[in-house]
Amino acid sequence: MNATTRPVPPVLGARRRWTVLAVCCLSLFLVGLDTTIVNVGLPAIGRDLDAGTRDLEWVVDAYTVVLAALLITSGALADRFGRRRVFRSGLVVFGAASLVCATATSVDALVVARAVQGVGASMLSPVALAIVVNAMPDPGERARAIGIWAAVFGLSMAAGPVVGGALIAGFGWQSVFWVNAPVVVAALVLSAVFVPESRAPRPRRLDLPGQLLLTVVVAVSVGALIEGPRLGWTSPTALVLYGCAAVATAAFIGTEHRRRDREPLMELALFRRPAFSGAVLGAVAVFVALNVTLLLNTLYLQHTRGWSPLAAGVATLPMAVGATVCAPWSGRLVGRAGPRPPLLLAGGLLGAGGLLLVRLDAHTGLPLLLTAYLLIGAGFGFANAPITNTAVSGLPLSRAGVAGAITSTARQFGAALGIAIAGALVAGAGPADLARASRPGWYLVAACGALLLLIARTTRPPAGAPPAGADPGPRTGGPDGGRSGGADPGPRTGADGPEDPGGR
Repeated sequence: MNATTRPVPPVLGARRRWTVLAVCCLSLFLVGLDTTIVNVGLPAIGRDLDAGTRDLEWVVDAYTVVLAALLITSGALADRFGRRRVFRSGLVVFGAASLVCATATSVDALVVARAVQGVGASMLSPVALAIVVNAMPDPGERARAIGIWAAVFGLSMAAGPVVGGALIAGFGWQSVFWVNAPVVVAALVLSAVFVPESRAPRPRRLDLPGQLLLTVVVAVSVGALIEGPRLGWTSPTALVLYGCAAVATAAFIGTEHRRRDREPLMELALFRRPAFSGAVLGAVAVFVALNVTLLLNTLYLQHTRGWSPLAAGVATLPMAVGATVCAPWSGRLVGRAGPRPPLLLAGGLLGAGGLLLVRLDAHTGLPLLLTAYLLIGAGFGFANAPITNTAVSGLPLSRAGVAGAITSTARQFGAALGIAIAGALVAGAGPADLARASRPGWYLVAACGALLLLIARTTRPPAGAPPAGADPGPRTGGPDGGRSGGADPGPRTGADGPEDPGGR
């Protein structure tokens, strides 16, 4: 059946629409929780599986690398084969991989299972958002739904370290994966009952060469950083990795350029817009800063200070509160004054938080630590809405979806990069030396804040263009049948969660 004869899906009742949102938010909560819940368990995983810092980096980055690489393609597959079908498949893959993670007896098995989790997660966040967009045709209602969507992701990221610390204290590190099982089962049952099937009238073509090359670029770039301390930064193997990353990047650019008229994975022409390039760079910087903070904080508090996983998780509460409170505030600022004011706040707060920790040692006072975590969390909360606004402002609907998807991929790449950089900084450092070894990481966090200040100076809403607000995830084709995964969710809200995920 072609686009001209496809029946129009029936409009769902109000209760059914909001139930669909609740089911999809459940999956988003799962993806966000799994992003941060594992960090606080890394020391326990390392002790139990005899894993060093490098192995623990892979435990985190196997998930984020795969998620970053597959976000756009998963959206395209959902448009073509059915969003509910792909969504439920993602739940099954994610749930099965979680069970393998929980029963892993070696770090290699855990890393492989985490990579499979990333495959499942890539089918949840963007696809669930498209389901919500398709179920809510009213622009105002859709905007409120996306605001709730973003808030749920922020809550999941905030809850991760605390929930993880409590679970590990009571049941061991395996429980951070076991906890996914009942959530997955509930989401599978509820999606079968309440979520309608939908497809894009004109699905986006798959770009398999571009997908393969993007995966190589992300995996090799992050892998070189993780393995660098072990291999030696100038060893022949490391040089080969650098060369592979460069060749794959050049091949990806060439492939996407040749496919520019045939729906490429990424529309490289978007990078000719300075505002868009700045937004993508800003997305990478924000998530580098966040993930450097999360990993260094976990290792410092548990290894150097000897805190329990629960205490280390509770210590991140100021960061979580700052992000949760400031994300919707940032959205309102974007709506009233454009992206520059919240970007300036984000850059200033991130920079201040990083600078507070550049003299970190084993006896740094708790008030200073908590203040720094609060500033970094608030900066993170302020950053996401203006970054997405800058990425999509002034674009037609057919390209706004691609812009949002690229920004989501940049966030996940930044997350993987941050973990790799932080791990490289402290690789081989013992508990007594870890605080000193981590200091360049805090300078990096401050530098990411300075970069946001520079990006803020270049942002200016296009004349006559309404603010685009935040985008909680890469868009897949919606009820309007927009190409490139370009379903427009109606008026955009400003509360943007972090990756999602997921990305977001």
